[in-house]
Amino acid sequence: MGTFFHPITLIAASGASETLDALVDTGSSFSTVPRPVLERLGAEGLARIRLRLATGESVEREICEIRAELNGDVARTIICVFGDDGAPALIGAHTLEGFMLGVDPDQKRLVPLEGWWATYATEA
Repeated sequence: MGTFFHPITLIAASGASETLDALVDTGSSFSTVPRPVLERLGAEGLARIRLRLATGESVEREICEIRAELNGDVARTIICVFGDDGAPALIGAHTLEGFMLGVDPDQKRLVPLEGWWATYATEA
């Protein structure tokens, strides 16, 4: 699949926001934003998790929760990895699923998806 960039707006609890041009990366579990950007927005570490890199190497990284907007949709809370300073921002699979968005690789754009829902009838 080809790669492309798409804007994502991160929103601090204070209401301050920052829009980044982020690489859409469906192979990444979580979105990643350079640490200095997250710290400017007041994001605090939530936990440290293990992540596997494409090289096969396993690394430990800190994550946070932060509000984000994509495609003008209502802001949602996403899980975000504190990335290295200077590294590109990434939009990962968890964020795409949270916004019900898929990838159109031919047009290099995000597209709305229909979700799945299992409902079970109950007897009165």
